[in-house]
Amino acid sequence: MTAGPHDTDPARFLQDQLTQASPDLMRDMLATFINALLSAQADSVCGAEYGTRDPDRVNSRNGYRHRELDTRVGTLDVAIPKLREGSMFPGWLLERHRRAEQALTTVVATCYLLGVSTRRMDKLVQTLGITGLSKSQVSVMAKDLDAQVEAFRTRPLDAGPYTFVAADALTMKVRENKRVVKIAVMIATGVNAEGHREILGVHTSSTESGPGWLSFFRDLVARGLTSAGRVGLVTSDAHAGLLEAIGATLPGTGWQRCRTHYAANLMSATPKSSWPWVKALLHSVYDQPDADAVHAQFDRIHDTLIDKLPAVAEHLESAREDILAFTVFPKACWRQIWSNNPNERLNREVRRRTDVVGIFPDRSAVIRLVGAVLAEQHDEWIEMRRYLGLDLLKQCRAALTNTPDTDQGDDTIIAAISA
Repeated sequence: MTAGPHDTDPARFLQDQLTQASPDLMRDMLATFINALLSAQADSVCGAEYGTRDPDRVNSRNGYRHRELDTRVGTLDVAIPKLREGSMFPGWLLERHRRAEQALTTVVATCYLLGVSTRRMDKLVQTLGITGLSKSQVSVMAKDLDAQVEAFRTRPLDAGPYTFVAADALTMKVRENKRVVKIAVMIATGVNAEGHREILGVHTSSTESGPGWLSFFRDLVARGLTSAGRVGLVTSDAHAGLLEAIGATLPGTGWQRCRTHYAANLMSATPKSSWPWVKALLHSVYDQPDADAVHAQFDRIHDTLIDKLPAVAEHLESAREDILAFTVFPKACWRQIWSNNPNERLNREVRRRTDVVGIFPDRSAVIRLVGAVLAEQHDEWIEMRRYLGLDLLKQCRAALTNTPDTDQGDDTIIAAISA
C-alpha cells in the first residue's frame, strides 16, 4: 500500500532535510515529528492504523483540526486528528485555551519583567519566527508571575529581628473607571538578623495617606516584623501619615529622617542663590568622626545661618532630632542608615522597569511587575555580601538597650508630626 501523508520514514526524512539545509530546518522537523506523534496517538485511540481495516477498530478519523503552537523555533502548524466519535486533545503538548509552550511563556514573562515594551516584544517574537503577539497575549502570559509574586508578598518575616527598616512610596499611573489615576506603591526594606537586606513588602493605596500606610505596616507586623524583637530605627521621609503609622504599629521605634528627602525640603526654604553653600554645610554634618562632633557641627551651622538666613536656621533646628537620630548607633553603620535613603537606588530600578509600561491597565498589573522586580532584587541581596557585619549589627542592637524605650520613640514621632 502506498504511504500516506501521515506516514514518515524517519531516516529518509532526516536525510532529505539535511540535504536541503533550509533556514527553517528545525521548525519543519519539529512540526513533522509532532504531527507524526499525534497521528500515532490517534491510531492508538482508534484501535487501528490509519486507512486499514481491523476488527479491533473502535473509532475512525474525520480530518484534522489545525492549531498554531508558538515555540522557541517559531510558530508551528499542528494538525490534530479529528475523530468521528468523541474528541482527542494532546494534553502532553498543548494546554486548553493557550497556544504557547511554557518555555516561550517564561521568556515573555521575563522580558516583561525586564521592562521590554509590548511593541518591542512583538518584534522580538517575530525574529523567532512567531507570527506575533498582541498586547493582550503578553498580559496573559505575564500573569504567570502572579503566583510567585503573591507567595513573595505574603511570606512570613521570620528572619528578624529587623534592626533597621526603610519605607518609601512611588506613584504609578493606572486606569480605573475609564480614566487614568495615580496610585501610591509603598515599599519597605529591612536588615535582618544575618545582616542581609530584605524586601519586606509592597502595597498599593489610592493615595499616600495615613490609612494606606497603617494598613501596610499592620500587614508587616502581622507577618512577623516584630516577632523576634522590636525594630530599632525606621528611615523615611516626613509624611505625616507614615509617621502616624509607625507610631501606631511600632511603638518604641526610633525614626530617622531620610537625608535625601530632607535636603529637598530644606532647599525649598532656601534662596536659590544660597543653596549651594547651605547644601555643603548640611553635608558636612554627616562627615564628622563621632556623635559629639556631629552635634557640634550642627550647632555651628545653626549659629552661622541664624543671622543670614533665619528661616533656614529655624528649619534646621526643628528637624535636629529627626536628621541626627542615627548618632545613637556606632559610626561604622551611619552610612547604611542615612546614605541617600536606603531605598533610593531600589526606587530607581523599579522606575526603570515601570517607565516602559507607562500606564498600567489595573492595580494587579502594578503588583505583578513591581512585585516581580522586588522579588528579583531580594534574591540578589540574599546572595550578596552582608549589608552589615554581624559584630556591627550586635553593637547596634546593644545601642538600642542604652536608649530610652517606648516613650522616647513615640515622643520623637509625635514631635515630627507636629513640626
